[in-house]
Amino acid sequence: MASEFKKKMFWRAVVAEFLAMSLFIFISIGSALGFSFPVVGNKTSTRSQDNVKVSLAFGLSIATMAQSVGHISGAHLNPAVTLGLLLSCQISIFKALMYIIAQCLGAVVATAILSGVTSSLPNNLLGLNALSDGVNAGQGLGIEIIATLQLVLCVLATTDRRRTDVSGSAPLAIGLSVALGHLLAIDYTGCGINPARSFGSALIANNFENHWIFWVGPIIGGASAALIYDFILAPRSSDLTDRVKVWTSGQVEEYDLEGDDMNSRVEMKPK
Repeated sequence: MASEFKKKMFWRAVVAEFLAMSLFIFISIGSALGFSFPVVGNKTSTRSQDNVKVSLAFGLSIATMAQSVGHISGAHLNPAVTLGLLLSCQISIFKALMYIIAQCLGAVVATAILSGVTSSLPNNLLGLNALSDGVNAGQGLGIEIIATLQLVLCVLATTDRRRTDVSGSAPLAIGLSVALGHLLAIDYTGCGINPARSFGSALIANNFENHWIFWVGPIIGGASAALIYDFILAPRSSDLTDRVKVWTSGQVEEYDLEGDDMNSRVEMKPK
């Protein structure tokens, strides 16, 4: 932990997570709120929400941010993804903790700014995740688990450095996985699959009803994806000692170069 704490690249990565998360949240939730405009008097537009538009906005914004900062931080942009990579022994516990804090702060800041931009909307919940009528807590939890599992599984498979068959754009593949999760889950839960994104809206809207679902579901989904990929689909040969070393000190090759050299390994770019 001490070795990572002293690295400039480590703190650049944390800042990159914060900045990219802020932009991702502002763009994606902003697209979801846009259908309510124009506001005439105290009434919003009568148009209905376009789930395809929102899903593409979330997916394309993730892909864009991944392409922008993937070489700096790996562009996790989701505590569930960070947890999956932690259990997959690709990052240290300290790095995972700092990333999750940065992601949550980025989501809160972006949602607060968006609150000011959309202040004319009455009853503005700022993209708050909530269970739809007829969906109970257990059903919502199941949707969140499955939607997050497919996302984290895609991240692990796409960024697996052992693979030589990966072609095309890894950020785009992951962005499409995010869009797919939204196409599934929007009508049931509003689609969380990202605890930081859900936390930002809940905090600024001051509404934590059923909020636990949007942490527990993605955590279970992300952890399950890591265990399935690492121990069933593509087992790793590293023993417990190697895993503990990564969890405590991080991967040596991540920060083996000092200064501004950008050739050090990052998670988002497969090799």
